[in-house]
Amino acid sequence: MGVIHDVLAQILQWLENLGYFGIVIGLAIEVIPSEIVLSYGGYLVSQGQITTLGAVICGTLGALIQQWLLYAIGRYGGRPFLLKYGKFLHIKEKHVDLAERWFERYGPVIVFTARFVPVMRQVISIPAGMARMNFTVYTLLTLIASIPWSILFVILGRELGDNWEQIGEKAAPYTHIIIPAALALFVLYLVYAIWRSRSKKTA
Repeated sequence: MGVIHDVLAQILQWLENLGYFGIVIGLAIEVIPSEIVLSYGGYLVSQGQITTLGAVICGTLGALIQQWLLYAIGRYGGRPFLLKYGKFLHIKEKHVDLAERWFERYGPVIVFTARFVPVMRQVISIPAGMARMNFTVYTLLTLIASIPWSILFVILGRELGDNWEQIGEKAAPYTHIIIPAALALFVLYLVYAIWRSRSKKTA
């Protein structure tokens, strides 16, 4: 555990030295969870090293870049690429299978909803790429989901200051609201889609 903590500390120090660019890189490659990078960005805000707006923009940009990369992997590499290199991306085949079923069943809107579900928020981009989902729509849904996520963790990290490592406990009440809210929006979309489909059939 001590070794892991030391490695994490070194990565965070590297991100701190890079400032805004470090947040972008940290989110784009996500060697460590996005929540940690964003909350650490909030800590840097509390230290006066960067601004809240800048941290949120960089966090959102980094998340978007990461999802673009995963989309490209799905679109141009597909399943053969994942079977060969997925382990280096910490992506398991079973997660891709599940994400693919979700995408086939619920359509593009799942790209938004899955952003609030652990593991799935990265993996869902792959079947979106494999299905050649409209890139503009994909980007818009990803952006809409990434902005509130970045705002939440940057602000909480800023409020915690030196105690930013307690982000899991601090964020729990909010994530317990956000995830059900995202699922509720998804259910409303399904109801609307079903109603619209039936209306067209009866028209």
